[in-house]
Amino acid sequence: MWEKIKEKTNKLTPAQVIVGYYFIAVTISAMLLSLPISRKSDAPWSLIDAIFTAVSAVSVTGLSTVNISETFTTFGIFILILVLQVGGIGIMTIGTFFWLIFRKRIGFRERRLIMIDQNQINFAGLVKLLKQLVVIFIGIEIFGSLILGTYFLHYYSDWKDAYLQGIFAAVSAMTNAGFDITGASMKPFATDYFVQFIIMMLIILGAIGFPVLVEVKNFLFHRGSTERPSFSLFTKITTFMYFILVVVGVFLFLLFEWNGIVKEHVWHESFLYSLFQSVSARSAGLVTIDITELSEATQFLLASLMFIGASPSSVGGGIRTTTLALNILFLYNFAKGNPSIKLFHREIYEQDVRKALLVFVFATMICSTSILFLTFTEEHSLMAIIFEVMSAFGTSGMSMGITGDLSVFGKIVIMLLMFIGRVGILSFVFMIGGKEKKENYHFPKERIIIG
Repeated sequence: MWEKIKEKTNKLTPAQVIVGYYFIAVTISAMLLSLPISRKSDAPWSLIDAIFTAVSAVSVTGLSTVNISETFTTFGIFILILVLQVGGIGIMTIGTFFWLIFRKRIGFRERRLIMIDQNQINFAGLVKLLKQLVVIFIGIEIFGSLILGTYFLHYYSDWKDAYLQGIFAAVSAMTNAGFDITGASMKPFATDYFVQFIIMMLIILGAIGFPVLVEVKNFLFHRGSTERPSFSLFTKITTFMYFILVVVGVFLFLLFEWNGIVKEHVWHESFLYSLFQSVSARSAGLVTIDITELSEATQFLLASLMFIGASPSSVGGGIRTTTLALNILFLYNFAKGNPSIKLFHREIYEQDVRKALLVFVFATMICSTSILFLTFTEEHSLMAIIFEVMSAFGTSGMSMGITGDLSVFGKIVIMLLMFIGRVGILSFVFMIGGKEKKENYHFPKERIIIG
């Protein structure tokens, strides 16, 4: 039996295997979250709730059809934390970590699966990268949990509640999951700048990209007589684009809400409101304000940031920051008549530019089609539907409050978007397309008129 399963698995592409692993993770997560010990006896729960919550947790999105704090017991909350870890770090990374513990040989096929799961482009140093990644990721979460848990002793009389809130908030922020057990996201801490600062730092560290974290660690803790390691082009583009989007988000939020939600607040409160939402919208989904009170221009801004999402090889979804950067660079260089894209004294591969265009076009088609169908099937405003679709695709978790009211069809569409956002557009395309085919012949080429 196992031989047959192995034989069939070997016929699948790495992308198809990865997607299969995520389906298995969703199934196991739904079963664990549905256990009587995981849920409060009086909490409403159905099969669609179990599947939706599991998909949202594995994809580290945060959209939910139930209230997390009112539905799950302490045991269920720790199960959810475990699922968020698997979804955030990645299934193959977790698997590799255990393979290393038990000294199992990591072969060529396993390395290909890791490469697809972590959106890497080569095998060199892959296992070493993952070992550093797990240590850095878990270390940051533990540090964040201790800081927040200790600080929350000012808010909660029971130290167990304080540290439970601290652990969950740190994990939710670091994995960019967007789940909360306060019952009101980060709204209870809307004027607490310390909590907001820690949460934003955790969100950024989780979303900026795992290779960036490893390169920064190697740069800061460099030892030996050799030269200090330099940053890769990926790290430079990712970091630059990430913080440019944060700045643009803050500026436009303040501009659109100048006579709106920030009007009655002093300047530093207005700035923190806009900064937190700009950082969180991209993939974290935690909020300090009521999204429904924002203007449509601001809601569309946040939806656009969610569509862009986080960096590649991170916990976030969306089209990713490098995709946006390469599309902008392509348009600029094409308009200038430049045959290639040069940046930071490096030239970008044409194949990477084509991939960026493919991701942008395919993501636009998927989101537009989803909005079209949900507008037909759901009785909600167009802006609320756009917001929900972008939140699911960007694995953000922000919502205008319509998630629980969606039809079964609507929930299935949102689940598919969360899943695609987590595994990535390219992995999804490769899963559908199957193995790459070699061309045995070519037809004569002919030019067509464009534009």
